[in-house]
Amino acid sequence: MLTIHRVLGIREAEGVTGDAVVVDGDRISAIGWYDDLLPHLGPGARTREWDGHLVPGRYEPDAVRLLQTRYWPDPREADVLGTEPISGSALLDLDLTDARWGASARRGVQRLLAHGTTAVAGPFTRTAVRIAVERSPVRILHAPRPNPLTRSAVADFAVFSEPGGVCLVTVIGGRLVHRGRA
Repeated sequence: MLTIHRVLGIREAEGVTGDAVVVDGDRISAIGWYDDLLPHLGPGARTREWDGHLVPGRYEPDAVRLLQTRYWPDPREADVLGTEPISGSALLDLDLTDARWGASARRGVQRLLAHGTTAVAGPFTRTAVRIAVERSPVRILHAPRPNPLTRSAVADFAVFSEPGGVCLVTVIGGRLVHRGRA
């Protein structure tokens, strides 16, 4: 299914300007101005409008440390553990099981998606964490690879309310994997 993502503007696209990206399956099929692209899409195309700027998805080089050496508390634990990641001696005191490590990694990945992350560095050596990340939508890369916003590139991108602002949307492989609030 074709989806056109209409935004306030596109940043970091290679030599292309506009306010819309057309996604066909998992690929970007066109980038340009919404009014120019819309007539070529046909009646089945879906339009998504975002009040922000579209950029390539983030690559998180520090993912191993963030997900394997920190515990991301469950919201049901907030009254005891708080809401921020736990590390150091406080982490050791938790004596985590594999199940809790896996759940922690899933919550950590959700936080990364909420910041526009589409790819993370690996490898993950803790089995429960590795499985959780492999089952998530993020891509595990062992070396950073630029993800250009170009025609035929994989549709991995994020939309931010403003540069450095709130992540409104994260898309990986053409799929909407995070939708935030402005």
